[in-house]
Amino acid sequence: MRGILLAGLPFTVLSLAAAAPAAADETPSPSPSSTVSTAGTSFLTATAVEPGQPVRVSGSTGDYLYWSFDAAAGETDRLAFTITLPPSGSRHGPATWTVDVFDGLRRRQACVAGSQTATAAAGDAAVKLHCLLRQVRSWADPWSDEPLPGTYYVRLSATGLPEQDLGLAVRTDLAITARKGDPQPDNANLKAPLSPAVDPGTTVAPQAAGPSSDPSSGPSSEAGPLERASGWFSWPSTRWWWTIGGGALAAAMGVAGYSLTRHPRRWFSSR
Repeated sequence: MRGILLAGLPFTVLSLAAAAPAAADETPSPSPSSTVSTAGTSFLTATAVEPGQPVRVSGSTGDYLYWSFDAAAGETDRLAFTITLPPSGSRHGPATWTVDVFDGLRRRQACVAGSQTATAAAGDAAVKLHCLLRQVRSWADPWSDEPLPGTYYVRLSATGLPEQDLGLAVRTDLAITARKGDPQPDNANLKAPLSPAVDPGTTVAPQAAGPSSDPSSGPSSEAGPLERASGWFSWPSTRWWWTIGGGALAAAMGVAGYSLTRHPRRWFSSR
């Protein structure tokens, strides 16, 4: 019995080794990103979209549609809209559509290329909008409006159309593409300091200023604290003359002010 088990062991090992690749091949591959079919109506309810993820939303003319996407440093994002308009028979005039992009601080980001605003004539079946954003920087000055890494918000709206066309059904297709780039353009190396180094003087090391080997050498010429303090009370000096003159002038002004306030008639009475 033991011989039969030992004889069948190699076949069992081979069968398990052959089944392992088959099991690995049967592992389901990650499915592509699903199509986004919703849109928010404000910044707080904006629908999150990943770059490269298709978006197709059905809505009404006059609604504000919001989406959000994340951008990393070095990316250059591009937005492409295709708005399928209602049949021309149900429209009453041209319609103007606009796309706006905001960063996480709700600062409007300008498009450097593309038609950010387009007007569709009454007979047009669709209108297309494009917006190429600036490259996202890894840092920026607080006072600037440079794009920084984070979440960006996209708003699509109809800014001008006849009032009778409000509420008509439209379909919006959005494609967001992100092009990777260098997060630090031009290597971001500072070749020279922005301001020269401030180095007014150097300090002598204590070892270099050791005690003098000559015992007859006198004390240092630098004045000590007591000597500097005694210089303030030396007589005569300009400090004393200014102090005496200021005191005499203050006393005279005090006497004159007292006489003026206590006996005003003596000063201003007519003789």
